[in-house]
Amino acid sequence: MSYDLKIQGGTLYDGSGGEGLRGDLGIRDGKLVAVGDAPDTAERVIDAEGLAVAPGFIDLHTHYDAQVMWDGMLSISPWHGVTSVVMGNCGFGIAPTRAAHRDLMLRTLENVEGMDLDVLWRGLGEDWGFETFPEYLDAIETRGSAINVAALFGHTPLRMYVMGEEATEREATEDEVTSMARLVREAMEAGAIGFATSKAPNHIGYDGKPVPSRLAHFDEIRALCRAMGETDRGIIMASVGRGLFFKEMATLAQESGRPVSWAALLAGMSGPGSHRKMLDTVEQQQADGLRIVPQVLGRPLNFEFNLRDPFLFESLRCFEPFGRLRSDGEKIAFYADPAVREAFLSEAGEGLPPFKAAWFDAVVSYHPTRPEIEGRALSELATEAGTHAYDVMTKIGDETELKARYRMAVVNTDEVAVAELLASQHTVLGLSDAGAHASQLCDACFATDLLQRWVREKEVLTLPQAVAHLTSRPADLYGIADRGRLREGLAADVTVFDPQKVAAGPLHRSADLPGGAERIVSEAFGISAVLCNGRIVRQDGKDQLDPETPRPGRVLRGGVAR
Repeated sequence: MSYDLKIQGGTLYDGSGGEGLRGDLGIRDGKLVAVGDAPDTAERVIDAEGLAVAPGFIDLHTHYDAQVMWDGMLSISPWHGVTSVVMGNCGFGIAPTRAAHRDLMLRTLENVEGMDLDVLWRGLGEDWGFETFPEYLDAIETRGSAINVAALFGHTPLRMYVMGEEATEREATEDEVTSMARLVREAMEAGAIGFATSKAPNHIGYDGKPVPSRLAHFDEIRALCRAMGETDRGIIMASVGRGLFFKEMATLAQESGRPVSWAALLAGMSGPGSHRKMLDTVEQQQADGLRIVPQVLGRPLNFEFNLRDPFLFESLRCFEPFGRLRSDGEKIAFYADPAVREAFLSEAGEGLPPFKAAWFDAVVSYHPTRPEIEGRALSELATEAGTHAYDVMTKIGDETELKARYRMAVVNTDEVAVAELLASQHTVLGLSDAGAHASQLCDACFATDLLQRWVREKEVLTLPQAVAHLTSRPADLYGIADRGRLREGLAADVTVFDPQKVAAGPLHRSADLPGGAERIVSEAFGISAVLCNGRIVRQDGKDQLDPETPRPGRVLRGGVAR
């Protein structure tokens, strides 16, 4: 027997959480055919001496739903060792969408996920080539992708498809819920990996309106989750909020017979130490036999924002009119209004809800004409000027025509609490948000950051534990049956890395989106090779795929490449 490719001399971490063993991998026809001992010859050999060889990493929480239609590489996820992603999180997506509703759907994504509207239209074009969810999966398959994609069926596009613009204004009728349930079953049969919804208060859509899923009565959500459960497959993904938390998730899990993954359990989300009480509830629910698993993240949520698109402020009541403002002049006048200032300080004077984030300690990350104040906190500048941080922030916005940017840590900054959440056996890694908030944050580097900070530097996790966190644990929860482990017969998704060098590089801006728009990216260090279905996607920091040949990624319909 000969192999198409052999990875030899590395330490194999098989995804089980067990200790690494020195050995080889033999790959043929996109599958692992030899694990441990691979004595035969190969057309190509990767020398992994001194390196770790692991299953390809899995990212459960991405928003590549639009980007996958123009960026077949799904950058930057493969840079950081990711070979499979799950899209459609929080109930957002672009299918099903009627042609007449495309603008409304993209304007919703523009607001709630910080996606540039011009980028979306340039990337997708006028003729999307699909309307229904099954057609969308087929379109992804036709275009091809460098890595594997699985898609959750989103509640927001579903409501818009059935109810039109009224989806942002009211509850559904009984007939409309029946229609939605039928479409859920259709999506599951076509290959959706689950159903996703959101009640998160910060999920604001176009014109400052709540995203459609937030208008749904809980009985509607129950009916749709039961419809998914009738297919005997899939996971429920929920972004929690009022009317959708522990009690309601237990009901959904019991009635559907399916697991629930929720976003997100973060350090300090309800005050110092609040994670412990929530984790206690999680542990009790799982002890009671319910597979309700919170998503956690090893990085602080650091947002960069400007006053033209103040994503972090849009859940404030006083910002409800802001979503309808179009010109910079209107926005500058809005900030200058004394009534807005008073209302802002009344709602957020002690911190931004829901996490009481200290917006007044945000630092100026970019000023086009006063670089000397970059890196300084608004509160510090306010003290020097003898004024309030709000006035400093809005004055900088005015003098820069809203071009100045600010950066702040919103939540998940308590490293002791984060360590406890990462070490728990009751959580799953998620919330990278890859593909969303492109000009505001970049957590698509979560895997290399985990291996760098929480394994090598802080020693909170062992390397085998971290590899399991990135591979088998998400695969098992989401039913991704042929990935997540190094085992003969499984797909040859493999990440080769140097445990002593793997790291996420510093954040920087890159003007590589459609139309030359900017996004925040992080380079990866110490990732030697990334293979998807037996083909080398990245090696030594460079893309390896021939643009003239079909890409190796598969649509994981129902979690499996069919």
